[in-house]
Amino acid sequence: MTAISLEAPHDVAAREALLDLCMGPDRKLKSSERLRAGRRPSDGLAFSAHGPDGRLAGTVRLWDVETGDGRAALLLGPLAVHPWFRARGLGGDLMRAALAAAEALGHGVVILVGDAPYYARFGFSAARTSALEMPGYFARERLLARELAPGALDGAHGLIRPSGVLLPAAADPAASDLAVARLRAIA
Repeated sequence: MTAISLEAPHDVAAREALLDLCMGPDRKLKSSERLRAGRRPSDGLAFSAHGPDGRLAGTVRLWDVETGDGRAALLLGPLAVHPWFRARGLGGDLMRAALAAAEALGHGVVILVGDAPYYARFGFSAARTSALEMPGYFARERLLARELAPGALDGAHGLIRPSGVLLPAAADPAASDLAVARLRAIA
């Protein structure tokens, strides 16, 4: 049995290790990371799942972003489940908890970059994202959205950009790693 709760400060190191395990060393180079780096997740929208022994089994976070025409949205990700807990429905439980919380908090739309067949079961599709762009490379067919409020994406277009609260650089290990990766790419 796993328990899903709001992420706690003591989950940070375990979350980073879980993300490295599940997504590999290049996870911080993805276009979605450009929208998350150096920012805090949206208030009340970062979740952890703990196994019976208390260890972190899964994580999902949502981030404040806006479309090129200034519409507020959330970016979901990353969603990760420890290999020991896969095929038990924990990823789905985390998704449902995150989406229900986002809707309860009054958010209108959730955007993500991911596997369309997996996320379709939660109401995500590429039908409303054709006029949206991610910073950097992204696979168009993987840019998905789910409206929590009907019409939230009507006419939305342009480059998705971060709008969340900035963290002090020292408080975000991903921000410093991303900065190093960007410097290496330039050199």
